[in-house]
Amino acid sequence: MADFVPHTDAEIAAMLEFMGLSSLDELFSVVPDALRLAHGLDLAPGLSEPDVLAEMERLADRNRAAGPGLVCFAGGGAYDHEIPSAVRRLAFRSEFVTAYTPYQPEVAQGVLQMLFEYQTLLCRLTGTEVANASLYDGASACVEAVNLAVAATGRQTVWVSRGVNPTWREVLHTFAAGTGHDLVALDVANGLTSYPDDGVPAAILVQYPNYLGCLEDLARAREVADRAGALLLVAFDPVASGLVRSPGEHGADVVVGEGQPLGTPLSLGGPYLGLFACRLEHVRRLPGRLVGETVDSEGRRAYVTTLRTREQDIRREKASSNVCTNQTLIAVCFAIQLAWLGTTGLRELALRCARGTRYAREALLAIDGVEPAADAPVLREFGVRTPVAGDLVVERMAEEGFLAGVPLGDEYGGGLLVAVTEKRTRAEIDAYAAAFEKVVR
Repeated sequence: MADFVPHTDAEIAAMLEFMGLSSLDELFSVVPDALRLAHGLDLAPGLSEPDVLAEMERLADRNRAAGPGLVCFAGGGAYDHEIPSAVRRLAFRSEFVTAYTPYQPEVAQGVLQMLFEYQTLLCRLTGTEVANASLYDGASACVEAVNLAVAATGRQTVWVSRGVNPTWREVLHTFAAGTGHDLVALDVANGLTSYPDDGVPAAILVQYPNYLGCLEDLARAREVADRAGALLLVAFDPVASGLVRSPGEHGADVVVGEGQPLGTPLSLGGPYLGLFACRLEHVRRLPGRLVGETVDSEGRRAYVTTLRTREQDIRREKASSNVCTNQTLIAVCFAIQLAWLGTTGLRELALRCARGTRYAREALLAIDGVEPAADAPVLREFGVRTPVAGDLVVERMAEEGFLAGVPLGDEYGGGLLVAVTEKRTRAEIDAYAAAFEKVVR
Protein backbone atom coordinates (compact mmCIF):
# COMPACT_ATOMS: atom_id res chain seq x y z
CA MET A 1 0.00 0.00 0.00
CA ALA A 2 2.94 2.33 0.64
CA ASP A 3 3.66 2.35 -3.09
CA PHE A 4 0.48 4.37 -3.62
CA VAL A 5 1.28 7.16 -1.11
CA PRO A 6 2.18 10.17 -3.29
CA HIS A 7 4.29 12.11 -0.78
CA THR A 8 7.70 11.10 0.54
CA ASP A 9 8.72 11.49 4.18
CA ALA A 10 11.05 14.30 3.13
CA GLU A 11 8.24 16.17 1.37
CA ILE A 12 5.96 15.80 4.39
CA ALA A 13 8.71 17.04 6.70
CA ALA A 14 9.31 20.07 4.47
CA MET A 15 5.61 20.90 4.47
CA LEU A 16 5.35 20.64 8.27
CA GLU A 17 8.44 22.80 8.72
CA PHE A 18 7.00 25.46 6.41
CA MET A 19 3.73 25.47 8.40
CA GLY A 20 5.52 25.54 11.76
CA LEU A 21 4.07 22.20 12.86
CA SER A 22 5.80 19.28 14.50
CA SER A 23 3.73 16.35 13.20
CA LEU A 24 0.82 15.27 11.01
CA ASP A 25 -1.19 14.70 14.18
CA GLU A 26 -0.83 18.40 14.92
CA LEU A 27 -1.91 19.23 11.37
CA PHE A 28 -5.13 17.24 11.78
CA SER A 29 -5.77 18.30 15.39
CA VAL A 30 -8.71 20.45 14.21
CA VAL A 31 -10.60 17.27 13.28
CA PRO A 32 -12.68 16.14 16.31
CA ASP A 33 -11.47 12.94 17.97
CA ALA A 34 -14.82 11.27 17.37
CA LEU A 35 -14.31 11.59 13.62
CA ARG A 36 -10.77 10.20 13.53
CA LEU A 37 -9.68 6.57 13.28
CA ALA A 38 -7.17 6.01 16.05
CA HIS A 39 -5.82 2.72 14.74
CA GLY A 40 -7.02 2.51 11.15
CA LEU A 41 -9.79 0.27 9.85
CA ASP A 42 -10.29 -3.11 11.45
CA LEU A 43 -9.48 -5.16 8.35
CA ALA A 44 -7.80 -8.53 8.26
CA PRO A 45 -4.39 -8.49 6.52
CA GLY A 46 -4.21 -9.73 2.95
CA LEU A 47 -7.86 -9.18 2.04
CA SER A 48 -8.73 -9.18 -1.65
CA GLU A 49 -10.08 -6.07 -3.33
CA PRO A 50 -13.67 -7.45 -3.49
CA ASP A 51 -13.55 -8.27 0.22
CA VAL A 52 -12.34 -4.79 1.11
CA LEU A 53 -15.02 -3.26 -1.12
CA ALA A 54 -17.70 -5.37 0.57
CA GLU A 55 -16.55 -4.11 3.98
CA MET A 56 -16.62 -0.50 2.76
CA GLU A 57 -20.18 -1.01 1.49
CA ARG A 58 -21.19 -2.48 4.85
CA LEU A 59 -19.86 0.60 6.63
CA ALA A 60 -21.54 2.91 4.10
CA ASP A 61 -24.88 1.18 4.65
CA ARG A 62 -24.82 2.46 8.24
CA ASN A 63 -25.55 5.94 6.87
CA ARG A 64 -29.21 6.92 6.70
CA ALA A 65 -29.85 9.17 3.73
CA ALA A 66 -32.61 11.67 3.12
CA GLY A 67 -35.34 10.00 1.11
CA PRO A 68 -36.11 6.35 1.74
CA GLY A 69 -34.21 6.41 5.03
CA LEU A 70 -35.28 9.70 6.56
CA VAL A 71 -37.97 12.22 5.59
CA CYS A 72 -35.97 15.42 5.17
CA PHE A 73 -36.82 18.68 6.96
CA ALA A 74 -33.20 19.88 6.97
CA GLY A 75 -31.90 22.85 5.00
CA GLY A 76 -29.30 25.40 5.95
CA GLY A 77 -27.91 25.62 2.42
CA ALA A 78 -28.78 22.18 1.00
CA TYR A 79 -32.38 21.24 0.25
CA ASP A 80 -34.42 18.17 -0.69
CA HIS A 81 -36.18 19.46 -3.81
CA GLU A 82 -37.76 17.48 -6.62
CA ILE A 83 -35.57 16.98 -9.70
CA PRO A 84 -37.67 16.29 -12.82
CA SER A 85 -36.71 13.22 -14.85
CA ALA A 86 -36.13 15.47 -17.86
CA VAL A 87 -33.21 17.16 -16.09
CA ARG A 88 -31.18 13.98 -15.70
CA ARG A 89 -32.18 12.62 -19.11
CA LEU A 90 -31.01 15.76 -20.89
CA ALA A 91 -28.08 16.84 -18.72
CA PHE A 92 -26.51 13.39 -18.69
CA ARG A 93 -26.29 13.13 -22.45
CA SER A 94 -22.72 12.26 -23.40
CA GLU A 95 -22.19 15.64 -25.06
CA PHE A 96 -22.54 17.40 -21.71
CA VAL A 97 -20.97 14.76 -19.46
CA THR A 98 -17.75 14.58 -21.48
CA ALA A 99 -17.46 18.32 -22.26
CA TYR A 100 -14.54 20.16 -20.72
CA THR A 101 -12.84 23.55 -21.01
CA PRO A 102 -14.26 25.17 -24.18
CA TYR A 103 -11.16 27.16 -25.16
CA GLN A 104 -11.63 25.88 -28.72
CA PRO A 105 -15.08 27.24 -29.59
CA GLU A 106 -15.11 25.61 -33.02
CA VAL A 107 -15.55 22.22 -31.34
CA ALA A 108 -17.58 23.30 -28.29
CA GLN A 109 -20.55 25.27 -29.62
CA GLY A 110 -23.12 23.07 -27.86
CA VAL A 111 -21.80 23.44 -24.34
CA LEU A 112 -20.95 27.12 -24.90
CA GLN A 113 -24.52 27.82 -25.98
CA MET A 114 -25.83 25.95 -22.95
CA LEU A 115 -23.66 28.05 -20.62
CA PHE A 116 -24.80 31.20 -22.42
CA GLU A 117 -28.42 30.19 -21.79
CA TYR A 118 -27.56 29.49 -18.13
CA GLN A 119 -26.06 32.98 -17.80
CA THR A 120 -29.14 34.52 -19.43
CA LEU A 121 -31.52 32.71 -17.08
CA LEU A 122 -29.44 33.73 -14.07
CA CYS A 123 -29.52 37.38 -15.12
CA ARG A 124 -33.31 37.20 -15.28
CA LEU A 125 -33.47 35.59 -11.82
CA THR A 126 -31.11 38.08 -10.18
CA GLY A 127 -32.22 41.23 -11.95
CA THR A 128 -28.67 42.11 -13.03
CA GLU A 129 -27.03 42.58 -16.43
CA VAL A 130 -24.27 39.98 -16.51
CA ALA A 131 -23.60 36.55 -14.98
CA ASN A 132 -20.62 34.22 -15.21
CA ALA A 133 -20.67 30.55 -16.18
CA SER A 134 -20.81 29.55 -12.47
CA LEU A 135 -18.45 29.03 -9.53
CA TYR A 136 -17.83 26.12 -7.16
CA ASP A 137 -20.55 26.76 -4.53
CA GLY A 138 -22.33 29.45 -2.56
CA ALA A 139 -19.40 29.94 -0.19
CA SER A 140 -16.82 30.54 -2.94
CA ALA A 141 -19.28 32.88 -4.68
CA CYS A 142 -19.41 34.99 -1.49
CA VAL A 143 -15.61 35.09 -1.43
CA GLU A 144 -15.48 36.28 -5.03
CA ALA A 145 -18.12 38.94 -4.38
CA VAL A 146 -16.00 40.32 -1.54
CA ASN A 147 -12.88 40.23 -3.75
CA LEU A 148 -14.71 42.19 -6.45
CA ALA A 149 -15.96 44.79 -3.98
CA VAL A 150 -12.54 45.33 -2.41
CA ALA A 151 -10.94 45.69 -5.85
CA ALA A 152 -13.66 48.11 -7.00
CA THR A 153 -13.55 50.41 -3.95
CA GLY A 154 -9.95 50.09 -2.78
CA ARG A 155 -11.17 49.48 0.78
CA GLN A 156 -10.47 46.39 2.88
CA THR A 157 -13.38 46.43 5.37
CA VAL A 158 -16.50 44.41 4.54
CA TRP A 159 -19.63 44.22 6.70
CA VAL A 160 -21.01 40.69 6.79
CA SER A 161 -24.41 39.97 8.32
CA ARG A 162 -24.62 37.14 10.84
CA GLY A 163 -27.69 36.19 8.83
CA VAL A 164 -25.33 34.84 6.16
CA ASN A 165 -24.87 31.05 6.28
CA PRO A 166 -22.25 30.44 9.03
CA THR A 167 -20.30 27.91 6.97
CA TRP A 168 -20.05 30.46 4.15
CA ARG A 169 -18.75 33.00 6.66
CA GLU A 170 -16.14 30.52 7.84
CA VAL A 171 -14.89 30.22 4.25
CA LEU A 172 -14.83 34.02 3.99
CA HIS A 173 -12.66 34.24 7.10
CA THR A 174 -10.33 31.54 5.78
CA PHE A 175 -9.73 33.49 2.58
CA ALA A 176 -9.50 36.81 4.44
CA ALA A 177 -6.53 35.45 6.38
CA GLY A 178 -4.60 35.49 3.11
CA THR A 179 -6.08 38.55 1.39
CA GLY A 180 -6.09 40.82 4.43
CA HIS A 181 -9.76 41.72 4.16
CA ASP A 182 -11.26 43.00 7.42
CA LEU A 183 -14.61 41.24 7.94
CA VAL A 184 -16.92 42.94 10.44
CA ALA A 185 -19.92 40.95 11.68
CA LEU A 186 -23.33 42.64 11.78
CA ASP A 187 -25.69 41.33 14.45
CA VAL A 188 -29.13 39.93 13.72
CA ALA A 189 -32.05 41.06 15.89
CA ASN A 190 -35.33 39.12 15.71
CA GLY A 191 -34.25 37.61 12.40
CA LEU A 192 -33.12 40.80 10.62
CA THR A 193 -29.72 42.46 10.22
CA SER A 194 -28.84 45.52 12.31
CA TYR A 195 -26.59 48.14 10.71
CA PRO A 196 -24.09 50.55 12.32
CA ASP A 197 -24.74 54.28 12.18
CA ASP A 198 -21.31 55.05 10.70
CA GLY A 199 -18.42 53.44 8.83
CA VAL A 200 -17.14 53.24 5.25
CA PRO A 201 -16.91 49.58 4.23
CA ALA A 202 -16.13 48.34 0.74
CA ALA A 203 -19.36 46.33 0.77
CA ILE A 204 -22.24 44.98 2.80
CA LEU A 205 -23.04 41.28 2.43
CA VAL A 206 -26.52 40.05 3.38
CA GLN A 207 -28.43 36.86 2.59
CA TYR A 208 -31.98 36.91 1.20
CA PRO A 209 -33.78 34.99 2.67
CA ASN A 210 -31.16 34.75 5.41
CA TYR A 211 -29.90 31.70 7.28
CA LEU A 212 -32.88 31.80 9.67
CA GLY A 213 -35.19 31.82 6.66
CA CYS A 214 -36.22 35.44 7.22
CA LEU A 215 -36.70 37.95 4.40
CA GLU A 216 -34.21 40.76 4.93
CA ASP A 217 -35.13 44.39 4.22
CA LEU A 218 -32.99 44.93 1.11
CA ALA A 219 -34.26 48.49 0.70
CA ARG A 220 -32.76 49.27 4.09
CA ALA A 221 -29.52 47.51 3.14
CA ARG A 222 -29.33 49.56 -0.08
CA GLU A 223 -29.87 52.77 1.89
CA VAL A 224 -27.00 51.92 4.27
CA ALA A 225 -24.72 50.98 1.37
CA ASP A 226 -25.45 54.27 -0.40
CA ARG A 227 -24.72 56.24 2.74
CA ALA A 228 -21.34 54.52 3.08
CA GLY A 229 -20.51 54.54 -0.64
CA ALA A 230 -20.34 50.73 -0.48
CA LEU A 231 -21.40 47.94 -2.81
CA LEU A 232 -24.41 45.85 -1.82
CA LEU A 233 -23.70 42.12 -2.09
CA VAL A 234 -26.73 39.82 -1.80
CA ALA A 235 -26.59 36.04 -1.37
CA PHE A 236 -29.98 35.06 -2.78
CA ASP A 237 -32.06 31.89 -3.04
CA PRO A 238 -33.10 30.97 -6.62
CA VAL A 239 -36.29 29.26 -5.42
CA ALA A 240 -37.42 32.33 -3.47
CA SER A 241 -37.10 34.34 -6.69
CA GLY A 242 -40.34 32.72 -7.79
CA LEU A 243 -42.25 34.88 -5.28
CA VAL A 244 -40.13 37.85 -4.19
CA ARG A 245 -38.57 40.76 -6.08
CA SER A 246 -35.10 40.05 -7.39
CA PRO A 247 -32.04 41.44 -5.57
CA GLY A 248 -31.25 43.50 -8.66
CA GLU A 249 -34.63 45.23 -8.39
CA HIS A 250 -33.66 46.17 -4.83
CA GLY A 251 -30.41 47.71 -6.10
CA ALA A 252 -27.90 44.92 -5.43
CA ASP A 253 -24.53 45.44 -7.12
CA VAL A 254 -23.48 41.78 -6.92
CA VAL A 255 -25.78 38.79 -6.48
CA VAL A 256 -24.43 35.38 -5.46
CA GLY A 257 -25.95 32.17 -4.21
CA GLU A 258 -26.08 28.40 -4.08
CA GLY A 259 -27.67 26.74 -7.11
CA GLN A 260 -28.15 23.30 -5.52
CA PRO A 261 -31.94 23.67 -5.02
CA LEU A 262 -32.47 23.49 -8.79
CA GLY A 263 -31.20 20.36 -10.49
CA THR A 264 -28.75 18.98 -7.91
CA PRO A 265 -29.59 16.26 -5.36
CA LEU A 266 -28.36 16.13 -1.77
CA SER A 267 -24.98 14.46 -2.11
CA LEU A 268 -22.91 14.55 1.08
CA GLY A 269 -22.12 18.24 0.67
CA GLY A 270 -21.35 18.53 -3.02
CA PRO A 271 -20.36 19.14 -5.67
CA TYR A 272 -22.74 22.06 -5.80
CA LEU A 273 -23.09 25.25 -7.87
CA GLY A 274 -21.97 28.80 -7.16
CA LEU A 275 -24.19 31.49 -8.69
CA PHE A 276 -22.60 34.86 -9.53
CA ALA A 277 -24.08 37.89 -11.28
CA CYS A 278 -23.41 41.62 -11.15
CA ARG A 279 -23.98 45.03 -12.69
CA LEU A 280 -22.44 45.53 -16.12
CA GLU A 281 -20.08 48.19 -14.73
CA HIS A 282 -18.25 45.43 -12.81
CA VAL A 283 -17.86 43.03 -15.74
CA ARG A 284 -14.09 43.55 -15.95
CA ARG A 285 -13.78 42.22 -12.39
CA LEU A 286 -16.21 39.35 -12.93
CA PRO A 287 -14.57 36.12 -11.68
CA GLY A 288 -14.35 32.89 -13.64
CA ARG A 289 -15.54 32.09 -17.13
CA LEU A 290 -17.84 34.28 -19.21
CA VAL A 291 -19.53 33.06 -22.39
CA GLY A 292 -20.55 35.60 -25.03
CA GLU A 293 -22.53 35.53 -28.27
CA THR A 294 -20.94 36.64 -31.56
CA VAL A 295 -20.92 35.63 -35.25
CA ASP A 296 -18.41 33.49 -37.13
CA SER A 297 -16.59 34.32 -40.36
CA GLU A 298 -19.71 33.43 -42.33
CA GLY A 299 -22.05 35.58 -40.28
CA ARG A 300 -23.62 32.70 -38.36
CA ARG A 301 -24.40 32.97 -34.64
CA ALA A 302 -21.58 31.57 -32.52
CA TYR A 303 -20.49 31.41 -28.88
CA VAL A 304 -17.07 32.01 -27.31
CA THR A 305 -15.48 32.59 -23.93
CA THR A 306 -15.14 36.36 -23.85
CA LEU A 307 -13.24 39.13 -22.05
CA ARG A 308 -10.53 36.55 -21.40
CA THR A 309 -7.93 39.23 -20.61
CA ARG A 310 -9.49 39.80 -17.17
CA GLU A 311 -8.82 36.20 -16.06
CA GLN A 312 -6.08 35.13 -13.68
CA ASP A 313 -4.25 32.86 -16.11
CA ILE A 314 -3.64 35.92 -18.31
CA ARG A 315 -3.54 38.86 -15.87
CA ARG A 316 -1.86 36.77 -13.17
CA GLU A 317 -1.21 38.81 -10.00
CA LYS A 318 -3.17 41.81 -11.34
CA ALA A 319 -6.44 39.87 -11.48
CA SER A 320 -8.98 40.31 -8.67
CA SER A 321 -9.84 36.58 -8.84
CA ASN A 322 -7.85 33.38 -9.33
CA VAL A 323 -10.85 31.37 -10.59
CA CYS A 324 -10.46 30.15 -14.18
CA THR A 325 -13.09 27.43 -14.39
CA ASN A 326 -16.71 26.62 -13.59
CA GLN A 327 -19.19 23.85 -12.75
CA THR A 328 -20.36 23.17 -16.29
CA LEU A 329 -22.43 20.01 -15.84
CA ILE A 330 -24.18 21.25 -12.68
CA ALA A 331 -24.87 24.60 -14.33
CA VAL A 332 -26.43 22.68 -17.24
CA CYS A 333 -28.69 20.83 -14.77
CA PHE A 334 -29.67 24.15 -13.18
CA ALA A 335 -30.51 25.71 -16.56
CA ILE A 336 -32.52 22.70 -17.73
CA GLN A 337 -34.65 22.60 -14.57
CA LEU A 338 -35.22 26.35 -14.65
CA ALA A 339 -36.23 26.21 -18.32
CA TRP A 340 -38.43 23.20 -17.57
CA LEU A 341 -40.23 25.06 -14.79
CA GLY A 342 -40.57 28.38 -16.59
CA THR A 343 -41.83 31.51 -14.84
CA THR A 344 -45.14 29.94 -13.82
CA GLY A 345 -43.56 26.71 -12.62
CA LEU A 346 -40.95 28.51 -10.50
CA ARG A 347 -43.68 30.58 -8.87
CA GLU A 348 -45.73 27.46 -8.15
CA LEU A 349 -42.65 25.74 -6.70
CA ALA A 350 -41.90 28.67 -4.37
CA LEU A 351 -45.57 28.97 -3.38
CA ARG A 352 -45.78 25.29 -2.42
CA CYS A 353 -42.67 25.70 -0.28
CA ALA A 354 -44.13 28.81 1.39
CA ARG A 355 -47.46 27.15 2.14
CA GLY A 356 -45.84 24.01 3.51
CA THR A 357 -43.49 26.11 5.64
CA ARG A 358 -46.36 28.09 7.12
CA TYR A 359 -48.32 24.93 7.90
CA ALA A 360 -45.29 23.24 9.53
CA ARG A 361 -44.34 26.35 11.51
CA GLU A 362 -47.82 26.71 12.94
CA ALA A 363 -47.88 23.02 13.85
CA LEU A 364 -44.56 23.19 15.71
CA LEU A 365 -45.36 26.46 17.51
CA ALA A 366 -48.56 24.84 18.83
CA ILE A 367 -46.35 22.43 20.84
CA ASP A 368 -45.74 23.42 24.48
CA GLY A 369 -42.23 24.81 24.96
CA VAL A 370 -41.53 25.45 21.27
CA GLU A 371 -41.07 29.13 20.39
CA PRO A 372 -40.11 31.03 17.24
CA ALA A 373 -36.48 31.99 16.78
CA ALA A 374 -37.66 35.15 14.99
CA ASP A 375 -40.92 36.84 14.06
CA ALA A 376 -39.83 38.18 10.67
CA PRO A 377 -41.56 36.77 7.54
CA VAL A 378 -40.16 33.48 6.20
CA LEU A 379 -40.57 31.58 2.95
CA ARG A 380 -39.10 28.04 2.97
CA GLU A 381 -37.23 27.81 6.25
CA PHE A 382 -37.68 28.88 9.86
CA GLY A 383 -36.00 28.58 13.24
CA VAL A 384 -37.56 27.42 16.48
CA ARG A 385 -36.40 27.38 20.09
CA THR A 386 -36.86 23.96 21.69
CA PRO A 387 -37.06 22.80 25.33
CA VAL A 388 -34.15 20.41 24.66
CA ALA A 389 -30.95 21.00 22.69
CA GLY A 390 -31.30 21.07 18.90
CA ASP A 391 -28.73 18.33 18.31
CA LEU A 392 -30.60 16.07 20.74
CA VAL A 393 -33.85 16.74 18.87
CA VAL A 394 -32.13 15.72 15.63
CA GLU A 395 -30.84 12.52 17.21
CA ARG A 396 -34.22 11.54 18.65
CA MET A 397 -36.14 12.45 15.51
CA ALA A 398 -33.88 10.20 13.43
CA GLU A 399 -35.18 7.29 15.50
CA GLU A 400 -38.68 8.37 14.45
CA GLY A 401 -37.73 8.40 10.76
CA PHE A 402 -37.10 12.13 10.22
CA LEU A 403 -34.12 14.28 9.42
CA ALA A 404 -35.44 16.97 11.74
CA GLY A 405 -33.39 19.99 10.70
CA VAL A 406 -30.10 21.74 11.40
CA PRO A 407 -29.18 22.58 15.02
CA LEU A 408 -28.77 26.32 15.56
CA GLY A 409 -25.61 27.24 17.43
CA ASP A 410 -25.21 29.67 20.31
CA GLU A 411 -24.85 32.51 17.80
CA TYR A 412 -28.57 32.17 17.09
CA GLY A 413 -29.65 31.30 20.63
CA GLY A 414 -29.88 27.56 20.04
CA GLY A 415 -32.84 25.60 18.73
CA LEU A 416 -33.43 24.09 15.32
CA LEU A 417 -33.59 25.28 11.72
CA VAL A 418 -36.41 23.57 9.80
CA ALA A 419 -36.91 23.59 6.01
CA VAL A 420 -40.00 22.54 4.06
CA THR A 421 -39.75 21.98 0.31
CA GLU A 422 -42.45 21.19 -2.25
CA LYS A 423 -41.74 17.46 -1.72
CA ARG A 424 -43.15 17.44 1.80
CA THR A 425 -46.77 16.33 1.94
CA ARG A 426 -49.38 17.32 4.49
CA ALA A 427 -49.27 13.79 5.94
CA GLU A 428 -45.48 13.98 6.34
CA ILE A 429 -45.70 17.36 8.07
CA ASP A 430 -48.42 16.09 10.43
CA ALA A 431 -46.33 13.00 11.29
CA TYR A 432 -43.26 15.21 11.75
CA ALA A 433 -45.07 17.51 14.16
CA ALA A 434 -46.43 14.55 16.15
CA ALA A 435 -42.97 13.02 16.47
CA PHE A 436 -41.51 16.46 17.33
CA GLU A 437 -43.96 16.86 20.21
CA LYS A 438 -43.01 13.41 21.49
CA VAL A 439 -39.25 13.99 21.48
CA VAL A 440 -39.27 17.45 23.10
CA ARG A 441 -41.33 16.45 26.12
